[in-house]
Amino acid sequence: MKRRRLPTALLAVLALPAFAAQAYDYKLKPQAVADGVQVFVGKTENFSRENGGNIANTGFIIGRDGVIVIDTGPSKAYGEQQRTAIAKLGKLPISQIYLTHAHPDHVLGSQAYAGVPIAALPGTTQGLTRDGDSLLSNLYRLVGDAMRDTELRLPTMEAKSGEVTVAGRRLRLIPGLGHTDADLMVFDETTKTLFTGDLVFFQRTLTTPNADIPRWLKTLDAIDAIDFKIMVPGHGPVLRDHAGIAQTRDYLQWLRDSLQGAARRGLDMPEVLQLAIPERFQRLAVLSTEYERSVSHLYPAYELETLPTVPKSRP
Repeated sequence: MKRRRLPTALLAVLALPAFAAQAYDYKLKPQAVADGVQVFVGKTENFSRENGGNIANTGFIIGRDGVIVIDTGPSKAYGEQQRTAIAKLGKLPISQIYLTHAHPDHVLGSQAYAGVPIAALPGTTQGLTRDGDSLLSNLYRLVGDAMRDTELRLPTMEAKSGEVTVAGRRLRLIPGLGHTDADLMVFDETTKTLFTGDLVFFQRTLTTPNADIPRWLKTLDAIDAIDFKIMVPGHGPVLRDHAGIAQTRDYLQWLRDSLQGAARRGLDMPEVLQLAIPERFQRLAVLSTEYERSVSHLYPAYELETLPTVPKSRP
């Protein structure tokens, strides 16, 4: 049987060397917010293939002997580019990473920091151990190619409440509750800069898949009492006042009261989704999407609260 010869043009293509596909370019540019404190400000958007999952704020603190990173972003590529951007500012090693909580947009870049200690609250480590693979799979589905080669890297040490000196920089680690069951804040004593993680949002609607609103509101009261000069919220622009706390509290209180009231009136979920949202929240990014998600996450529990208690029958 006579073998067919491949066309010359196809032979030329096959002879070309294979090149690895280019990693998604996050175009990360750190923003200096205080002496030795820099922030990568994420987009106030939903996850998408266009933004590569870059929707959260991450940052770093330059100490005397090294650099402390707060959150590592949504993917291996983000973590690598974050590390490269930090290296451009000096030759100090990365000394420590702190993860504020277990949501994927804050933690999946940790793979880029092999050999660097990663600290988190025990609840964060437990959450990632339990749910990390599903969070990773979901982000692959939402973000696509920017997630290429990303794998889950778990924290390697426990972040304990109180003051600690890392790389010659004095920090205060402050645990909180509400956005998740383990929310870590990092306070730089030198500049009075507070990284809140997702306990504070600003100009972006809150996410609530693991929220406990009463605990969250109590934690916001505690944050209000901290003597900070600069606040880095989990999402939204950097602040130099308490506006982010006030906005987060206002939205949580409205959401709680609206869902409780709807449940008492016997509304079903489609009816709750049609409730009017106050004008003061209309400027928040991704409002309709996050409100719908919050209703789906939270409303069933408020409905259960309204059910009459059935007295126990006596034997």
